[in-house]
Amino acid sequence: MSTSPASPAPLPGGTWTLGDLTVTRFGYGAMQLAGPWVMGPPADHDGALAVLREAVALGITHIDTADAYGPHVTNRLIREALHPYADSLHIVTKVGAVRDERGGWPPARRPDDLRRAVDHNLENLGLETLDLVNLRLGDAQGPRPGSLAEALGTLVELQQQGLIRHLGVSNATAEQVAEARSIAPIVCVQNMYNLAHRQDDELIDELAEQGVAYVPFFPLGGFSPLQSSALTAVASRLDATPMSVALAWLLQRSPNILLIPGTSSVAHLRENVAGAALPLSEEDLAELDGIGR
Repeated sequence: MSTSPASPAPLPGGTWTLGDLTVTRFGYGAMQLAGPWVMGPPADHDGALAVLREAVALGITHIDTADAYGPHVTNRLIREALHPYADSLHIVTKVGAVRDERGGWPPARRPDDLRRAVDHNLENLGLETLDLVNLRLGDAQGPRPGSLAEALGTLVELQQQGLIRHLGVSNATAEQVAEARSIAPIVCVQNMYNLAHRQDDELIDELAEQGVAYVPFFPLGGFSPLQSSALTAVASRLDATPMSVALAWLLQRSPNILLIPGTSSVAHLRENVAGAALPLSEEDLAELDGIGR
């Protein structure tokens, strides 16, 4: 008597809808699959493929990438590991920055730059239409003020041509988010945000009311020693890792927050999934909220 394979356990946080795409709130960020400093191929090619396949096996339906990672490395790994893609799997990518020979991230937001980036993403992922493209703004140091109208207008044109399904913005100020939403429907905002960096609290709440996803990157980035000590103390009390606590707090912070923690290890991927499911009490949440205040 044959038995069908067991379905994966539900992922922490449930699902969210990006436009007409339903994704798991717990996703996977592919940046760490490239080589050191996000340049070149991974040291363990087969291991990178195994991580991507395990992500899908765990039920993750939201993979975040960019053709600048490597460059071209992570997208080609995703294609090798997962193509042809399941209908339920949605790959989110970014345009607006490239890599230079020194490993920098110079902006590339002129119309020709953006068209080239979309073409590269389509080719390296093996797709005819990109599910969601985030326009990356600012620079490696963070968001910078300024209009995004020309750059986003180029992506809207590519969307009208059928090359892009949905649009988002990344590394953006609140003013740029508002400008973007005045130009075209925006389904997600991807910014740095974590327990220690709470600058987008008001924006997150506003987007939640409007049904727009918020995707934080660097869940443990930029903590001061004092803040790290406070997080470690809470984690120790809960018999958990600081990363687990940080991910669980983000999931419980707002229902529109989607997680994209990255790793190049299958074991660490499983740990992140389990950690994000950590239950936090009201007392835990109150103590954690004090870290970034």
